[in-house]
Amino acid sequence: MFDFDALSRAIARRTVLCVGDLMLDEFVYGEVSRISPEAPAPVIAVQRSETNIGGAGNVARNIASLGARCIFVGLVGEDEEGAKLKAALSKEALIESILVCDPKRPTTKKVRFVSEHFSTHMLRADWELAVPAADDVEQELIDSILPLVPRADIVLLSDYAKGVLTPRVIRSVIDAARKLGKSVIVDPKSVNFAMYRGATLLTPNRKEFAEATRSRAETSDSIAEAARDAMQLADCEAMLVTQSEQGMTLVPRNGEAVHVPAHPVKVRDVSGAGDTVAAVVAATLAAGAEWETALRMANAAAAVAVSKKGTAVVSPAELRRKILPPASLAAEEKIIAAGISLDPFLSDWRRQGLRIGFTNGCFDILHPGHVKVLTAARGACDRLIVGLNSDASVKRLKGSGRPVQDEGARAEVLAALEAVDLVVIFEEDTPVKLIGEIRPSALVKGGDYTREQVVGHEIVEAIGGQVLLVEVLPGFSTTSLVNRARGGKA
Repeated sequence: MFDFDALSRAIARRTVLCVGDLMLDEFVYGEVSRISPEAPAPVIAVQRSETNIGGAGNVARNIASLGARCIFVGLVGEDEEGAKLKAALSKEALIESILVCDPKRPTTKKVRFVSEHFSTHMLRADWELAVPAADDVEQELIDSILPLVPRADIVLLSDYAKGVLTPRVIRSVIDAARKLGKSVIVDPKSVNFAMYRGATLLTPNRKEFAEATRSRAETSDSIAEAARDAMQLADCEAMLVTQSEQGMTLVPRNGEAVHVPAHPVKVRDVSGAGDTVAAVVAATLAAGAEWETALRMANAAAAVAVSKKGTAVVSPAELRRKILPPASLAAEEKIIAAGISLDPFLSDWRRQGLRIGFTNGCFDILHPGHVKVLTAARGACDRLIVGLNSDASVKRLKGSGRPVQDEGARAEVLAALEAVDLVVIFEEDTPVKLIGEIRPSALVKGGDYTREQVVGHEIVEAIGGQVLLVEVLPGFSTTSLVNRARGGKA
């Protein structure tokens, strides 16, 4: 297993140059309950619609969602759809977009009509001119792209066969990238893989691969066999074949093929899943990852993408939850940053009739006295929330030499305890605001406090809750441990 967090940090330091066919995706959601009296066609009662940046633009959005910078080059028409895409891309902080305008063609637009209840696509309507860019526009694209290649760590070509990636544009970009030692990833549309000759990696889906190689591509072994010849033709280093519910097969030119099964997931919408795969592969390889790591990252990202409606992006947090085993996530998923609403947890627990308990502290160095209080607190409730003072709060309360451990480390240690269900970081000096939000049935503190000294006791008692004081273990305090460690008196 690779170090996901280290890889994510490396991705955030990389820049991907993405070139391809931009389009506007619109999804019209509604219910189908009757057949039209005018023709044997279903009538969809529209409930809502949404528009997204689609095509290669969705690749760019996924790159940015992972934390990498993306330089994006695309083509739009001089129309309302083109204006919408320009405006939408301008709001993406990590995307630098260079959009060439061709007033002689419409901006590509796809409208999908979807049954809300069944999540089924009923119809798709396309507005497009799927012909290669005119010579002058083609030259403008090349002139826009080539100066950007030196700024990128990797180049990604997203081909939807809508006119941007002409043979001349493809050849110019691949040659420029290879001259500078940059890898080129291609999500191909043409069945003539020789068009992408010199690219580092091709990522066709099974249908595209079968048509290009004239093979059935039914098993990972047959894919590997056909890919060997295809790689010779395309002069590429590897080929990644996506196979929907059957997973993905990576075939390196020098090495054994690797197949990974798809993650089990409820598929809501496959729109843009290939965009997500290409984006994740490019960002991961740009960060210096091995082939198999890129494969596993892409496979997990695809599972996240298809579980969402519409043209979706995948965040590092979603990807992390899909990749890492549950035991690795158990602690961190208990941690709630300051300012994040607890309503989803509180509502769910109350709906189940569970008693919610609360205790708080700095927990700078966790010791047996803390453990005793936490264990007793959990025994007094069904779900225990621990309020944790932020670093700034601890410094104000304990002095400039504290905390010894930052809030992330303190929260992680607390969250690893079985007795703790949630750790909530708060910025204030006292947790009174947090207690008011939680309204716990039990408020627990160490016996070195009196009931009147326990912050929030009035709130809890006013709703019929209990304030419980747990006898402290003698000889244990964080202050004495810190002093002892620093050579002072305990």
